[in-house]
Amino acid sequence: MELEITTEKMTDEKLVREIVKNNNTMLFAMLYDRYAKMVYNKCYGFSKSAQEAEDLTQDVFLMLFIKLGSFKGKSKFSSWLYSFTYNFCVNHVNRNRERKISDKSDTISENTPNMSITVDDSSIYEMRSDRLKKALMMVPVEDKKLLLLKYQDDVPIKELCQLLEVGESAVKMRLKRAKAKLVEAYNKIT
Repeated sequence: MELEITTEKMTDEKLVREIVKNNNTMLFAMLYDRYAKMVYNKCYGFSKSAQEAEDLTQDVFLMLFIKLGSFKGKSKFSSWLYSFTYNFCVNHVNRNRERKISDKSDTISENTPNMSITVDDSSIYEMRSDRLKKALMMVPVEDKKLLLLKYQDDVPIKELCQLLEVGESAVKMRLKRAKAKLVEAYNKIT
C-alpha cells in the first residue's frame, strides 16, 4: 500500500528513471495511465477513425517502452512525449502513402516565405479552425510541429529551446518563419 502511495506521487521524470533502471512494467502502466488520453488525442488528429487512433496509441506506447531510455530530462517529460507521439504519427502518415495529400499543387514550397510580413500571435488564434487545419497540412512537418507545440500545447519558449536543442533566438526565428508560412498557406485557401 505504501509503495502505491509513493509511486502515485512520483514525478514523471523520476518514474521514467525507475522504469528504465528496472524495466518495470507496473510503473510503465502508471505512465500509461497518466498520458494515454493525451497520446490518443494526438493520434486521433492524424487518424481516420477512433479505432485507428487506438491502434496508433498502443503502437506509440510500445515504441515508448523501447525508447524510454532516450529521454534525457532536458525538457518536461510531457513535452518530450508529445514530440515523440507527434513524430510517430507523422512517420505513420508518411508510411501510408494513401494518407498523403494527392494534389501536390496545393502544397507550399519549403522556400522561405516573405519575411517582411510580421505575424502576431493574435492572428494565429483568430484563424478559422477548418481553414487552419488545411493550412497546417500545407506547411512543412517541422513547422507544423513547432506551431502545435507552441500554440496548441502552450509549451514555453525556454522549453522549446531544450526540446529542439537550439538557442532562444533560433526558436523565435523558427516560430516567425513557421507563422509566416502558415499565414501564407491560410490566405491561399478559399
